[in-house]
Amino acid sequence: MSITLTGRTAAAGACAAAALLALSACGSSSYGGSGSTPTTPPAASSSAAGGAGLATGQDAKLGAIVKDAQGFTLYRFDKDRTAPPVSNCAAQCATIWPPVPVVRDSAVKGVDQNLVGTVTRADGSKQATLGGSPLYRYSGDAKAGDTNGQGVGGTWFVVAPDGTKAGGAAQSPAPSDTGSNGY
Repeated sequence: MSITLTGRTAAAGACAAAALLALSACGSSSYGGSGSTPTTPPAASSSAAGGAGLATGQDAKLGAIVKDAQGFTLYRFDKDRTAPPVSNCAAQCATIWPPVPVVRDSAVKGVDQNLVGTVTRADGSKQATLGGSPLYRYSGDAKAGDTNGQGVGGTWFVVAPDGTKAGGAAQSPAPSDTGSNGY
């Protein structure tokens, strides 16, 4: 029996194969490893290619918060270190909570430039930090301005313009959709 592939079926197969290849290239690093090295703060961010940009915004419940250039809310992870900065979110965690790439100086609005820095992740990529806290987006935020990651697992919080938890630490956790590792 022979099967003839149409252009659409072949394209779908190629896309699926590419997706599997990309996933397998993510590596086998596990959650919880230190896996990142601090790098120089603000000055280093101006020479980096790309970057999401940072801007402040207001949330009715949380007050002043930080967003990326597309208006998506940014988060901090309590299991990260701030002094020196270390990201402890890798592998599956970094899929759910994508790290924010390094920010160019010119792309920072309403945030104290002296608080913006970078950390080198285990995979060698550069991640933006604010007040020493590595920054992340949340895959559960469907649109700009969503704050669905607030309090997830009791370890993820919207970041304030100074790098601390927006709205204070006493926020009630969101319904947990995290794994046993808090992500």
